[in-house]
Amino acid sequence: MQRTQSPVLGRLAGVNPTAVFLITLALVLVALFAPGVIGGVLLLALAAVLVVLLATTWPVQAPQTRVVRLLMLTLLVAVALVKLL
Repeated sequence: MQRTQSPVLGRLAGVNPTAVFLITLALVLVALFAPGVIGGVLLLALAAVLVVLLATTWPVQAPQTRVVRLLMLTLLVAVALVKLL
């Protein structure tokens, strides 16, 4: 790890991607099937984590990837807001 690299990024790089996918999938499914406000709050919490991850990885992403990630984040927030209403 380089001196300028954050230790958090180093820990994230060592995380098993399959486990992260399965945990995220479980969280999304629980949030979608949870009643109204609880599901909306869970989805907004997931969106907040994704915003932090997106901001952290923004400089190294290709423009096409940035657009897709922003669209998916927008869709997630829209679904969360619909659940809240």
